[in-house]
Parts: sequence; C-alpha cells; structure tokens
Amino acid sequence: MQILRAILIGDVVGDPGLDVLSKRLPLLIKEHSADFVMVNGENAAAGFGLTETLLERIFAAGADVVSGGNHTWEKREFWSVLSSKKPVLRPMNYPAGNPGTGWLRLEKASPWGPVSWLAINLQGRELMSPLECPFKSFDTLEAKLGDPVTETHSLFDLQGLLPEVVQQKFIILVDFHAESSREKEALAYYLDGRVSLVAGTHTHIQTADERILPKGTAYITDLGMTGVSSGVIGMDAAICINRARNQVLYRMEVATAADEIEALVQGVLVEIDRESRKALSIKRICS
Repeated sequence: MQILRAILIGDVVGDPGLDVLSKRLPLLIKEHSADFVMVNGENAAAGFGLTETLLERIFAAGADVVSGGNHTWEKREFWSVLSSKKPVLRPMNYPAGNPGTGWLRLEKASPWGPVSWLAINLQGRELMSPLECPFKSFDTLEAKLGDPVTETHSLFDLQGLLPEVVQQKFIILVDFHAESSREKEALAYYLDGRVSLVAGTHTHIQTADERILPKGTAYITDLGMTGVSSGVIGMDAAICINRARNQVLYRMEVATAADEIEALVQGVLVEIDRESRKALSIKRICS
C-alpha cells in the first residue's frame, strides 16, 4: 500500500506561535516523513490577520499552503497578497469579487511518484457571518473540477511536475473554519467519502474526537492552536477575563510565554492511501 502523510496545523497565534512553529514544524515533518503540510495562519499578526512577511515565515517553517478564516481580512495591505501566486487561501464561500481564492491544487513528488493535492478553505455560518453556504460551495467546486482547470492562480507546481500529473485524482484536504461543532460535524459527514480530511479550525481548543468516518474521511472538530497554552485561546488571560466579567470589548493581546514549555504546536497527522484517497489513520499533534 502506498501511504501518504499530511500534517495540518491549527491557528498560529502571534509571535509566540510563529516562534514555536519555526522550531518544531520542521522536526515534525522529518519525524513523520510528511508529504504535505497545511497551516492556518489567520491569527499570525499579533492575533489578528496576516502579513506577507509572516506568511513567508510560515512557508519557511515547512508549510506547503497557508489557510485562513474570518481574520484573513484584518490587514488591508495583505489583500494584494491573496491575489498573488503565493499558495495562500481565504475561505472559498466569501462572495465573489473578494481577493484571493479558497482552493488550490498543488503538485508534489512522493516516494511513489507525483501526487496532486487539493487544499480547500471554507468558513462556517452558524454564529458567524452569513456567508454563502459552505455545503453548496463545495458542490460547485466539485462539479467544476470535473473539467480541466486552467486558472493559474489556483494551480501550483511546487516541484516542476506539470503537465504530466494534472489528470491525477486529487487528495483533498478541507480546513473548515467554523464556530459550531454541529456545523463542522455535519459538513464532515456530508463530505465523507468525497475528501480525505475535514479539519475544523477557529475555536483554538483542540478536540479529542479525531476519527475515520464510515466512508473513509478523516475528521477532527478542531485542530487547536499554535501558541501559548497558558493564555486563553492564545491571548492574554487577564484581558480575556475582564472582557467576560465586564462585558467590555477590550482589545485582546497575544499571551506571552514564561518559558518554551508553554508554547505548543497543535494539529493532526493523517495517513492516506494514495490509490483510494481514503484516510487510514488520524492522530493528534500536541508538541
């Protein structure tokens, strides 16, 4: 059996998250012989948004693609980067006309030859902005991919493999950035057997429900976050307490770590059968 290994990393929060990602992600990639790495970077810029410089730090750590979420839009100067040819995503189900793309097809080598990966970023609607339906958005993309796709902004050849591999079956990984656990599970069952992995992001709390669904899709409700574990979702605990007690929206600040032990990289490692594209295992990362 030809087994591919993908690592997905939860929301990187501020400089502490970037620092620990830079130190530990290369080791995780080497330890697990990872074939593909996807990192959610929407909180990298002091907890809110992303900049081009910080995006490059995430790539330097080993990410093949960087996904986003509702905070993707925080830094207006980053909008032009979303429309560049860099492998960075924003949720696909934002209305047409917004910069960037919500899916990318990336070609990479593997021990068994070239592999075509499809990275998708969607955002939930329950307790969040009323975007286009993520279920229907996936269906629309799936129908579109039934024909040859020529958009250059959505096709990345990382290792000089095209055009030989463009007709290969996709290994599809979905980052579903959503608040509601119910909505995340519902989408996972809806996509079961159609994608290799549905991983939830956004809540920053790593869940313990990783599993393989009946038709072969790996699932976890939330990858967790990459940052300071002694804060509140990676942010300063005292500020978060005062927000809750006083019901005043004080601006949150990224938590600082007293030592390296307090900074964690969280996510999952998924093993996928190259031929069937079904997930064989899913294991939490908390390092």
